[in-house]
Amino acid sequence: MEKQPQWSSKIGFILSSAGAAIGLGAIWKFPYVTGQSGGGAFLLLFILFTLLIGLPMLISEFIIGRGSGREAVSAYKKLAPDSFWTVTGKIGVAGCFLLLSFYSVVGGWVLIYTVRSLYGGVINSGDPVALFDAVTANAGLTIGGHAVFMLLNILVIAAGIQNGIERSSKYMMPILFIFFIILVIRSLTLDGAMEGVAFFLQPDFSEITGEAVLYALGHSFFSLAVGFSCMVTYSSYLGKDVSIPASAGWVSIMNIFVSVLAGLAIFPAVFAFGLEPTEGPGLLFIVLPSVFAQMPFGELFLFMFLLLFLFATLTSSFSLLEIITAAFTKGEESSRKKMALISGIIVFLAGIPAALSFSVLADISYFDRTIFNLTDYLVSNILLPLGSLLIALFIVWRMDQALVKEQFELSAGRLSPAYAIWLPLMRWIVPVTIAVVFVYTMIQL
Repeated sequence: MEKQPQWSSKIGFILSSAGAAIGLGAIWKFPYVTGQSGGGAFLLLFILFTLLIGLPMLISEFIIGRGSGREAVSAYKKLAPDSFWTVTGKIGVAGCFLLLSFYSVVGGWVLIYTVRSLYGGVINSGDPVALFDAVTANAGLTIGGHAVFMLLNILVIAAGIQNGIERSSKYMMPILFIFFIILVIRSLTLDGAMEGVAFFLQPDFSEITGEAVLYALGHSFFSLAVGFSCMVTYSSYLGKDVSIPASAGWVSIMNIFVSVLAGLAIFPAVFAFGLEPTEGPGLLFIVLPSVFAQMPFGELFLFMFLLLFLFATLTSSFSLLEIITAAFTKGEESSRKKMALISGIIVFLAGIPAALSFSVLADISYFDRTIFNLTDYLVSNILLPLGSLLIALFIVWRMDQALVKEQFELSAGRLSPAYAIWLPLMRWIVPVTIAVVFVYTMIQL
C-alpha cells in the first residue's frame, strides 16, 4: 500500500474540516429549517444538540480516523476485525452518496445564481420568487448546473488532499467569514429588521414539536458532517501533533458561529421585506437578491457573496465525494483520479431525479414528499442518526479503550480533563438520545 497522504498543517486540517461542516448545512439549510421550526427555540435546541451530541460525535470520528489511519470502511475493519462493524462505514459511504446526489443539485442552483449575478440577472429580475421558481423549474438548466458542480468536485478530489481540498480551504474560508459579517451588518440596518432578530433569537417553546426536536438533532449531525464517517476519512490524514478535542471544538464553534450569522443575515431581511420565514428550500435564494438590492454596489457584492457561498458549498461536497472515492481507492493514491471521475459521474446520474423534482417530476411523490425532499429526509433523519448510533456504540463498547484514550489525549495538554466529560456523554447520553429520536422517526415515517 502506498504512503497515506496527510494534511500539511493543523490549520489546514481545521479549515478543511470546518469547510466540510460549513456549507449548505449552515448557510442554506439552517435558516429555512429554523424558519419552519419556530425560530429561536429551534436555534437553542440546535446549539444544545451540537455541543452535547454533535461535538462528542465529531471527536469520536476524529479518534476512529486517526486511530486507524484508514478511510471509512477500512477503519472499522482494522479496529474491529469482526465483520459486523464495517456496516458502519458502508452506511456512511451510501449516505454520502445519497446526500451528494441532492446536495449537488442545490450547488448547481448556487452556481447558476453566481453566473446570473455577473450581468445583473438576479437583482434586476424584479421578482426573486418568480426567478427561483423559473430556475428550479428549468430541467435543462438545473441538470447543467448539477453537472458543472460535480465536475468541480471531481477536479479538486482528483488533485488530492493537500493540493486540492486543503489549498482551497486555507484561502477561501476566512474570506467567507468577512463577507458574511458584511451581509449581517447590512441586514440588521434594514427597516423592520428587529422583528426578524426577535423571531430568530427569542425562544418560543410553544412552537416546538416532536418533529422540530428531530430536525434539530438531525441538523446538528448534518451541519457538522458527522454520522457518515466523513470525518473518519478526513482525520485518517491527520498527524499525531494535532489535538483532537481542540480541533473538534474549533470546528463546532465555527459552525455555530456561521449558523448564527446566517440567521442574522436572513431573518431580519425576511421580515423587513414582508416574506415568510417558512419559505422552505428557496429562502436563501429569494432573500439574498432583496438584501443586496438595497446596498450600494449591490450587484458586485451579490456576485462576490454568491461566489463565496459557492465555495462553502463546494468545501462541504468535497468531503462527501472524498469519502466515496477513498472507500474505493483504499489508500492507493495512484487510482485517485480514476475513482474520483467514476464516483462523480455515478453521483451525477443518481442526482438527476432530484434535479427534476421541481419540474418534470414535480408531481411524483412518496410519503407526501418529492424525490428531492424524500432524499433529504432519508439522509438527514434516518441514515444520519443510524450511522451516528453505530459510531457511538462502536467507539465506547467495541474499540480498544486504551487506543481511544491515547488518541483523545495526544497533544491535548491541558484539554485532557475533557475526556472525563466526553466518555460518559458517548457512553450513555449520546446513544440513548439518538436511539430515542431514531425510534420516533420510524414511527412518524
